[in-house]
Amino acid sequence: MIYFDNAATSFPKAPGVAEAMARFINEDAANPGRAGHRMAVNAERQLDEVRLRLTRLFEGDDPHRMIFAMNCTDALNMAIKGVVPTKTKSGGVPHVITSVLEHNSVSRPLEAMKEDGRITLTRVTCDEAGFIDPDDIRKAITADTVLIVVTHSSNVLGTIQDAAAIGRIAREHDILFCLDAAQTVGAVPVSIRQMNVDLLAFPGHKSLLGPTGTGGLYIGTRCPEPAESVAATREGAQTIRMASYIKLKPWREGGTGGDSSSPLQPAIYPYYLEGGTPNTVGVAGLAAGLDYLDKHPMADLLHHEQAMVQRIIDTLADDDRFTLYGTRDASKRVGTVSFNIAGYEAPDVASILDDSFNIAVRPGLHCAPYCHKRIGTFPAGAVRVSPGVFNTDAELDTLLDALTQVAGG
Repeated sequence: MIYFDNAATSFPKAPGVAEAMARFINEDAANPGRAGHRMAVNAERQLDEVRLRLTRLFEGDDPHRMIFAMNCTDALNMAIKGVVPTKTKSGGVPHVITSVLEHNSVSRPLEAMKEDGRITLTRVTCDEAGFIDPDDIRKAITADTVLIVVTHSSNVLGTIQDAAAIGRIAREHDILFCLDAAQTVGAVPVSIRQMNVDLLAFPGHKSLLGPTGTGGLYIGTRCPEPAESVAATREGAQTIRMASYIKLKPWREGGTGGDSSSPLQPAIYPYYLEGGTPNTVGVAGLAAGLDYLDKHPMADLLHHEQAMVQRIIDTLADDDRFTLYGTRDASKRVGTVSFNIAGYEAPDVASILDDSFNIAVRPGLHCAPYCHKRIGTFPAGAVRVSPGVFNTDAELDTLLDALTQVAGG
């Protein structure tokens, strides 16, 4: 199979990922923090090491604020549902700003909260090339705006958004900024500090080249520890005083292995948001993906993907049988391009490529219906091709030849 669906999940995984997972499950697959024996200690040490590596990769401040999640969807739900208050400081209904480019991992939680009357919602549009104007976000801010949540790169168009400009606007207005970095982490530099990101959600299974079932949420320092511990004088107990600026609520609650006596989730990061046994096997694989990225400059990997996208654009742009979407400058994209072929529905094109040419692409709405409505491809969607770091020029030649044959009937 020639695989061009890396925007969904990278394939193949980085060398060493499968071996690291097998080694861990055969040698150290104990429950971290549940006991003092060496296997449990080794499992906990691995989690802590990967927390630190990810925090450094994103230029974060504190590895304890690196929360492991099941995937980017899990992390986004954790962030969005965790930080939006019941009422604003003035007693109004909280207002959230997002965009038409969002994946359903952002859109659906927000729409559900809107339907429940918990928030009001503004969805800013993008231009014809697929870019959000940060000034449109500034204009959408109201006295009750509490959160801005946008994607760093569209999973349909590949367009890289000016996250730093949006982050500055959020900071100027004292509003929390959540960045969905599903398509960029591991491909495009992401700096929590330089971009003024308060909540960074990301998967481990895309450009970080790790296994599915991994991801994380980094919580910036403007979201303080969920509670402050104050030593009480009576009976050696502790009283918990919640931080006043924002009361981040846990997305799920359960065992943590460190504090079993508390009736509530231990009010300290990362355990406050990590109820239950973590995916230690997946984190072992993610560590191997990070090893690969350490040895291969991110800029080189991104350039490889962008060069392939530019070849696709240049080949199809002047052929009136193809309709391309988004900017034609691949340097402003991650490795993703979407198009349609005259006379074909997107699923039919994907089926022909799969059945007749052994090529994997992704048709449809790509879990981003508002984006497809904006570019005029709703409800049928489009064909998405997303090269990865391991795709070759020969594979791209095969794809382009196949598309020409399909377009020619």
